[in-house]
Amino acid sequence: MTKLTWHGHSTFTLESKTGTRILIDPWFDGNPVADRSAAEVEGVEWIFCTHGHADHFADAIPLTRRLGATLVSSFEIIQFAQGQGVEKVHPMGVGGGFDFPFGRVKMTAALHGGEVHGDESGRWTCTPGGFLFHLDGLGIYHAGDTALLTDMQLLKGQVDVAILPIGDNFTMGPEDAVRAVEFIGPKVVIPMHYDTFDLIRQDPEAFRSRVGDRARVETPKPGGTVEIGDL
Repeated sequence: MTKLTWHGHSTFTLESKTGTRILIDPWFDGNPVADRSAAEVEGVEWIFCTHGHADHFADAIPLTRRLGATLVSSFEIIQFAQGQGVEKVHPMGVGGGFDFPFGRVKMTAALHGGEVHGDESGRWTCTPGGFLFHLDGLGIYHAGDTALLTDMQLLKGQVDVAILPIGDNFTMGPEDAVRAVEFIGPKVVIPMHYDTFDLIRQDPEAFRSRVGDRARVETPKPGGTVEIGDL
């Protein structure tokens, strides 16, 4: 069965039916709500980063090196990573898709900042995005850090599971996330990017109530797994 494990903030492990493990936006060390340290992460073959902010990218390069995983992100982040000695990489751009061994992935639009964590030269920026994974006959959308975008309406009919930020302040909040659910039309919604700090404190049960019968809302605790069956 396809599985999604939330590690806190925006960090998820996506595991396919065949056992492929994909890590999204790795931030363990320094994350006050993470369920484990970066040193405890094992068995990951692919690492996807939506953008370069520390709370989505800080552990990506060290984990890629230690695990021998392939790093997938925007062209600019991949160039930066290669400059740090990372060899197993795959660059993407917003709007583009690629057929990976485990399934097809499309990089989607997001509206956010473009800083690249670890860049001491000040030369690097990136185009933030999200990822729409097609695997095991499912569409799984990790929105990344984003404001509400009318472009999300273009995803309708393609998404079974939507992972959406609800923290407000830095990303869309609960009200806009509900609008995103209306735009996308997923069967399952998993909120993210909330409760890490007081500034983005939210009540996931209140979000569930706002969503109502538009979709099923899953709210795992950090370290919790959502098993995605036939949807």
